[in-house]
Amino acid sequence: MSVIQKIQDKYGKVMAVIIGLALVIFVVMLAFENGGSLFTGDVRTIGKVNGEKVEFPQFSALVEQQTQRMQSQGMSGGEGAAQQANEMAWGQEVSRILLSQESGKLGLEVGRKELNDLLFGANPPRELAQGFTDPQTGKFNAAAAQSQIDQIRTKGTPEQKTEINLFLDQLALQRKAEKYDALLTTSINFPKWMIEKQNADDALMSKVSFVREPYTSISDSAVKISDGDIQDYINKHKSDFKQQESRSISYVAFNAQPNAADSTAARQRLLDLKPAFDSAHNVKDFLVSEGINNYYDGFISSNRIQVPMKDSILRVGTGNIYGPYVDANSYALAKIVATTSMPDTVKVRHILIGLATQDPQTGQQIPLRDSTTARKLADSLFTAIQNGSNFDTLVAKFSTDQGSIQTGGVYDNVPSGQMMPSFNDYIFTHPAGSKGIVKTDYGYHIIEVLSTKGSATGYKIAYVTKPIEASQETDNTASNAATHFAAQATNQKTFNAAAEKLQAEKGILKSIASDIPPTGAMIQGLGASRAFVKNVYKAELGDVVQPERVGDYYVVGLVTEINGEGTMSVAKARMMVEPLLINQKKAKIITDKIGKISTLEAVAATLKKQVETADSIRFNGQSPSAIGFEPKVIGAAFNKASLQKVVPEAIAGSQGVYVVRVDNLMSTPAPVQNVTEIRNMRYMQAKQQAQFQSIQALREAATIKDYRSKFY
Repeated sequence: MSVIQKIQDKYGKVMAVIIGLALVIFVVMLAFENGGSLFTGDVRTIGKVNGEKVEFPQFSALVEQQTQRMQSQGMSGGEGAAQQANEMAWGQEVSRILLSQESGKLGLEVGRKELNDLLFGANPPRELAQGFTDPQTGKFNAAAAQSQIDQIRTKGTPEQKTEINLFLDQLALQRKAEKYDALLTTSINFPKWMIEKQNADDALMSKVSFVREPYTSISDSAVKISDGDIQDYINKHKSDFKQQESRSISYVAFNAQPNAADSTAARQRLLDLKPAFDSAHNVKDFLVSEGINNYYDGFISSNRIQVPMKDSILRVGTGNIYGPYVDANSYALAKIVATTSMPDTVKVRHILIGLATQDPQTGQQIPLRDSTTARKLADSLFTAIQNGSNFDTLVAKFSTDQGSIQTGGVYDNVPSGQMMPSFNDYIFTHPAGSKGIVKTDYGYHIIEVLSTKGSATGYKIAYVTKPIEASQETDNTASNAATHFAAQATNQKTFNAAAEKLQAEKGILKSIASDIPPTGAMIQGLGASRAFVKNVYKAELGDVVQPERVGDYYVVGLVTEINGEGTMSVAKARMMVEPLLINQKKAKIITDKIGKISTLEAVAATLKKQVETADSIRFNGQSPSAIGFEPKVIGAAFNKASLQKVVPEAIAGSQGVYVVRVDNLMSTPAPVQNVTEIRNMRYMQAKQQAQFQSIQALREAATIKDYRSKFY
């Protein structure tokens, strides 16, 4: 038997076991590196709120809804906006879960009968009221609404069922929120005697004499604050020093912004387009072909146009082009498409027969009707108005424009360029008294022009822009510089040395970015890069983070601080705590120097200070006085037990140590106040605060686990 055969026979089983164990270890490590669990396969959980899971698919849908809402409000995209949408979606989902959990504990439910009453009772949701109100009678058809919902829930498509169930869930949750808020806000009370006492206190006026020794009389270097002092303070005020997980970095940024050559190239690209722009018969189609979809195809009054080179643009005349000229970070061409005479502002009223409505909770667009149905309803209502029906009544029953329902559909002093183009052009090109139907992206508008003011020239202007972007050469130069720096900076010592050299040779400064959260993307002063933040969190303390594009820069970072969730470290808290403890120790030195207090004159002699006076002191501290902002001193000034006496203990204030004698305490005439109105005002303020603080209190008491950084 060969030697190899003998080895195989003797050690084959052992090697098989070793290889098997290695494979198991590899699989386990892979599972945990991907944020999952080998045994549960839990790789879809975004986070947990008191143990309740937030799964990736549902959360991803919430982020998408939030993104669409932000875009509908005109917010630009990019990594920063994406991160903002993520944060807002997370906050809303956490609040929803906490409210649902707390409602369950309190027994706050919305039963079937109550839900039916919410849907089909005297005050149905606006979405239902708009879709199932008879335009002739103005009455809500509850039976038809209920039949439609029942049909969708039993025979609708999966998408329809999901949509209606989401609507019902949101309606029930909103009702639970109202009940929960009511439990808190109905317990708020401001007794009459409390308001009267506060008014009486505010009418008091005090006069004091005092001696003070400011903390600045002792050098900070004369007082030593140890780590133990800081830790003791933290231990006594732990709630003030809670922190979330975060990291801080030093970084060097290499500029990849466009240079002069890039600017010249952008200008030439725009000049190459000028002939085609000049000869285009359909300006809108030309702009779309160039990827420009924000053309406002409506007239705008000259006094409302706010663009660079405005006067020069308006002088070129209809059909002509001005430019190229610089507008922010782009070169632009401007073409006068048309002009007209128009008023400065218009007062109108309208009824919007919308195609969809926005869910106030989720921001999701909920379809109401198709375009054909909307047009028929608009025609029917327009005929009714022509025959004398009350416009205000029809607005209240049918309009889906939430911004004008309370005013009877009226918009006053409307400037040009504010409304959708077709709406804008109708109201600015028709005289007062005109009525008509106009279609926009929102649906059909029944419009009446009530009045107009002023006169101006209106312009339709089309703009073509080309961004001034960094060329590949410019980008490569910055990238190569960052790579070269990173090759020199391999640890904290060499990073700092290379940064000092770079500053001396090229004037590029080292900067810092503090308290970067694990789900963050923004780097202060640079821009957003989720990839860079992820790399920061993969690194250890003192590690160098390799070059990454952040905004218009290539960035090399150094991890300088790692903060875990919990209580701040002494080093982290020192900046906040040390000034307080320094003043405390100075107060002790000054108080010991004063010794036993007998008279102000004796204290003044000991401290070599003058006796000062402050009169007309008010209890609320709002009136200026020689004391300044010193709440403890002001409190002592209104202690009746100290009247015409020296307060027996020195007062350690915010700016120094004070020894005080209350010379006089008097009551002045108080202004006449309506106690009932004050109580109501305080109640409304407290109610608004309670609605926010209730959720905040639930958050602080909850156990919230956030795993989003593993997914985004």
